Amino acid sequence: MRRYSLFTIVLLCLAILLVDLLSYYWLSRITELHLSPTLQTLVDVLFWFFTFGLISAILVLKLRLDSISAERRNRLVTSLYGLTVSSFAPKVIFVLVISILYTLHFVFSEGVSVFVVPILGLISGVIPFMVILYAIFVSVYRFRTVKQQIKFENLPQAFKGLRIVHISDLHLGSFNRRYHILDRAIEKINQLKPDYILFTGDLVNNYAWELDGWQEAFSKLDAKKGKYAVLGNHDYGDYSEWVTPEEKAENFSLIQKFYEDTGFILLRNESCLQTEEQNSLAIVGVENWGKPPFRQYGDLSKALSGANGADFKILMSHDPTHWSEEVVYNTDIDLTLSGHTHGLQAGFRYRNRHWSPAKFKYKHWAGLYSNESQYLYVNRGLGWMGFPGRIGMRPEITLLELN
Repeated sequence: MRRYSLFTIVLLCLAILLVDLLSYYWLSRITELHLSPTLQTLVDVLFWFFTFGLISAILVLKLRLDSISAERRNRLVTSLYGLTVSSFAPKVIFVLVISILYTLHFVFSEGVSVFVVPILGLISGVIPFMVILYAIFVSVYRFRTVKQQIKFENLPQAFKGLRIVHISDLHLGSFNRRYHILDRAIEKINQLKPDYILFTGDLVNNYAWELDGWQEAFSKLDAKKGKYAVLGNHDYGDYSEWVTPEEKAENFSLIQKFYEDTGFILLRNESCLQTEEQNSLAIVGVENWGKPPFRQYGDLSKALSGANGADFKILMSHDPTHWSEEVVYNTDIDLTLSGHTHGLQAGFRYRNRHWSPAKFKYKHWAGLYSNESQYLYVNRGLGWMGFPGRIGMRPEITLLELN
């Protein structure tokens, strides 16, 4: 969990206050035209009660952060993050839209603002608010199965029709021990009857205690030929403050043990060869590799040293930037599986087209990509991090069928 300075938190609170002052100015102009004095007063009281309540809660949490247990802190920060986004974003849109509408009215027209401008202004705020509520309370756990067939010219006949379930970015701490929610995803995965389940990292947000109680659920994942995993940037404990290096090492050790206890093979810069009918398939796993500020633990050369002579190679690498930086043109890896981006947990889809602001940060942010005969698939993640919701970017279970 990233720590922010008190100065940064105060700036955030001032930004919230400024936006609320502007929102209140326009809201009061609407209510004075359409509401009785009593209802106007009620709206005013509720508006400022929420504003000062939210700001007070943010400041108190920051000042008391060190005295709160990590688990409780995680829940409080998540709740306040959701409240802040659901309040701040719609108000910003409301202020911008209604300011533009009133400006256009005074420049080009007279006599319509009493009805048109307030209504359009309110709609511009209400719709984003409802979208964010839907993202937080519904969409965030509406698990979606994406089926993707990929044809390879060099795939041995023995592996034709191979079914791989690719999952990523669980961030189990964000589930707050609501085990029944993930059970729905596990049931969907098992119904696909995969040959392999490949998990591409970010099992937790930061801490091994986030895994408490999840062993039974995770052990239910069933694959005919094996379950493999790699580590993501959040699995190393790099975003937390530790009293001693030994404490961090113990946390990391417990995360690795969880995989062992649940039947997963954790690949740390190594490969595993699968042989059928004298043909071989290598499942290659590297540790996290990303551009700074993400640390580069991955060693692709070391990982590939155990895959020499394999007829087909599948690489598991958490961060998709690794594909364009080290994999394409430099290796004979056929398929790379990644996660990490979450699709920024926001975007939209229309038929076969999809878009997300993630594209401005990541060249490869979701779905299937290819470069000649080499392919990359980026999973949108099963869990969430930061904003406790998903807007047009549902949590994903990927079924890859190789032909």
